[in-house]
Amino acid sequence: MDFFNQNILLYLATYLISGIPFGYLLAKQFAGVDIKEAGSGNIGATNVLRVVKEKDPRLAKKLGALTLFLDAAKGIVILLIAMMLGADEEVLWTIAVLAVIGHCFSAFLMFEGGKGVATGFGVLAIMMPLAALVAIIIWGVASKTIKISSLSSLVALAAFVAASYLIYPDVPGIHSHSPVWVISLIIFYKHIPNIVRLFKKEEGAVV
Repeated sequence: MDFFNQNILLYLATYLISGIPFGYLLAKQFAGVDIKEAGSGNIGATNVLRVVKEKDPRLAKKLGALTLFLDAAKGIVILLIAMMLGADEEVLWTIAVLAVIGHCFSAFLMFEGGKGVATGFGVLAIMMPLAALVAIIIWGVASKTIKISSLSSLVALAAFVAASYLIYPDVPGIHSHSPVWVISLIIFYKHIPNIVRLFKKEEGAVV
């Protein structure tokens, strides 16, 4: 198989796999709830935890954790496969961006989807591990002090962007931070409803 066809297959697999709405499927199968019609309507781990918690707190924690893991793993799996196949940095960054696009604009949900935080940080942890570590630490501090999920995620995202420039001033292979900005802007765009609620002081700790 030539590299062109290999790359096309990797891109297609990334988009389709990243579009699998694990949170929606897990909540539907094991808790009998449609998280798209409850809570914030988001398919991510936070809304799974919030909605399922009303029925079964212990199950909610399990499903929330599993959703978080699977959403983060979506892009990571394809990235690791691409690395084993010898894909270059341009291809790897394209996969990282497509993973977030696939999750946020899923073909299985009429091009709706999650907010991209877990999937985004999953791929960024592979591509820029030190910057991701900084972001995770900042997120941990923010989540304990701010106690608003969406705001903590946005603060961590901003920390990642800043750290990416400080730690990786010249991104290997592509010499550009463009993919970081694309991923960040998608996540920011998906959080606009949360930002509006923040300004209205209507945003809860789990949204």
